[in-house]
Amino acid sequence: MQEVGVRNPSIGSEIFGFKGLKALYWNQNEPALYEYSISRGESRLTAGGALVADTGAHTGRSPKDKFVVLDEETRDTVWWDNNGQMSRDQFDLLLADFLDHAEGRELFAQDLYGGADAAHRLPVRVYTEYAWHSLFIRNLLLRPENGDLAGFAPDMTIVDLPSFKGDPARHGCRGETVIACDLTRKIILIGGTSYAGEMKKSVFTMLNHLLPAKGVMPMHCSANVGDDGDTAVFFGLSGTGKTTLSADPSRTLIGDDEHGWSEN
Repeated sequence: MQEVGVRNPSIGSEIFGFKGLKALYWNQNEPALYEYSISRGESRLTAGGALVADTGAHTGRSPKDKFVVLDEETRDTVWWDNNGQMSRDQFDLLLADFLDHAEGRELFAQDLYGGADAAHRLPVRVYTEYAWHSLFIRNLLLRPENGDLAGFAPDMTIVDLPSFKGDPARHGCRGETVIACDLTRKIILIGGTSYAGEMKKSVFTMLNHLLPAKGVMPMHCSANVGDDGDTAVFFGLSGTGKTTLSADPSRTLIGDDEHGWSEN
């Protein structure tokens, strides 16, 4: 297997279970991912230089295709009225099939953090089939310093393979699209959709599960602070302008759900 880029040599893809990959591109930067994506026919450039990709049938998330593994840890901590269930056996079959599907393919990997506070941030490794997905998540999560990549140890793993198709009879999903969350082992599997936002929301899902047990309340918001220490918090769904509303030049942006928070 061809491997390109900086990574922790003691925690490679084989530790997770990948085998027979054609190539794995580690922690590639923006120019490289632009070139990979365009040369592979995943996307094209606009006149202004932005990267454009077609997400196909899914132009947004697929909440009805998201499933959480029911086990001893999640049985009494997940709001099951609003979440689909998947058994441990079904998830294990799905994981094995994901790993088989990846064999012989080129993948991209990013080592990133969910959250800016060192006491609570989540080290995440994201494997993607598309170069532009790797670019997307590299921009949405926080990047370690380059010198820290050689010792990066992920606590959560996301595998995003849009070409994989779920099997309801085998995997316990609804159809070919599946977002499966093992909150106990901190593994997220995404298949049958090219919508990149599923990766970001998967990190939010994991943090929403982990942080309350630490006495931290996760909020989908942005916030800024004035000179006198008064704080304004802006709640809203993705894309509704939380960061824009916070970007008052007379006030300091503390952070938002997509770009992280200051440690002060």
